Amino acid sequence: MTYIAKPKFHHPALPKNALGYTHRDYEGRISTLCAGCGHDSITASVIEACFELSIAPHRVAKMSGIGCSSKTPDYFLGNSHGFNSVHGRMPSVLTGANLANRDLIYLGVSGDGDSASIGFGQFAHVMRRGVNMVYIVENNGVYGLTKGQFSATADRGSKSKRGVANTDNSIDLAAIALQLGATYVARSFSGDKEQLVPLIKGAIEHRGAAFLDVISPCVAFNNHTGSTKSFDYVREHNEAVNRLDVITARAPITVDYAPGTVEIVEQHDGSKLALRKIAADYDAYDRLGAMNFLQQNAAKGQIVTGLLYVERDAEDLHHNFNTVAAPLNTLNEKELCPGSAALEKINASLR
Repeated sequence: MTYIAKPKFHHPALPKNALGYTHRDYEGRISTLCAGCGHDSITASVIEACFELSIAPHRVAKMSGIGCSSKTPDYFLGNSHGFNSVHGRMPSVLTGANLANRDLIYLGVSGDGDSASIGFGQFAHVMRRGVNMVYIVENNGVYGLTKGQFSATADRGSKSKRGVANTDNSIDLAAIALQLGATYVARSFSGDKEQLVPLIKGAIEHRGAAFLDVISPCVAFNNHTGSTKSFDYVREHNEAVNRLDVITARAPITVDYAPGTVEIVEQHDGSKLALRKIAADYDAYDRLGAMNFLQQNAAKGQIVTGLLYVERDAEDLHHNFNTVAAPLNTLNEKELCPGSAALEKINASLR
């Protein structure tokens, strides 16, 4: 229960990262989700990614909406900034915070109900605007808080726990993110930490709109035969297109270069993504090809995971708006109020 405090004792032999933090420093409160929930595995992957990147917790701003998934930011990075918004409105809150202070790392956590239904419009606009963020959807295909109704990402023909078949077509959020211009798009599985941690690390290091669709089975309402979001189904139908390593600018570059199998993508901060291709004909730089690949494999019942698309020279909202580099709360009166002459010049340009 969240009211039970975790022990503050740290064993002196706990591994520490470059900043001297242990994994415990990236944890939050005790989870109240169902035992075995895939969301808790995602939480563990976020903790691991931040630990490995040696991120100071106070540099992260966590944003969420409403739902089981939106509870999870309480379970990691307890010493970071956080804001729990209303249902489906996390993207606009994150956008405003990002415009006010670009120095923070923005981590938006949402669910398939929060992003693909009531928040679908906000999801679309935050993607097309290129807000510099990591947007994680913990996708289980059901409304877990309201007892397991199909969400908008539930596949047509999949069955509920009571055996009812879904007759609606599904929304593929990864495909929508690609279409709207997201510059880092990936899909993973909560049960595959080896794949998910590097994807989260790559998204954090990426400048621009980074979107991760993480299939996260609901053990209470969507982990049965007939569900396409269950642990067994995803493991049996997983089509991984690549493996991803993240090499930070601080670490020595040691990659196993097998001819024709490794592709290096340098990020703006000097870190590098090392793509090891599993699907021989897959190109992670081809947006249209990624969209077609998703559709082709979906028609075969395959769930494509891995880094689906990355843009080498991505631009973000601050670049496009030519905003001031300093956080707004650091600007003084002279910088914020340039005077009547500047105002008159602006008004004249609009006449």
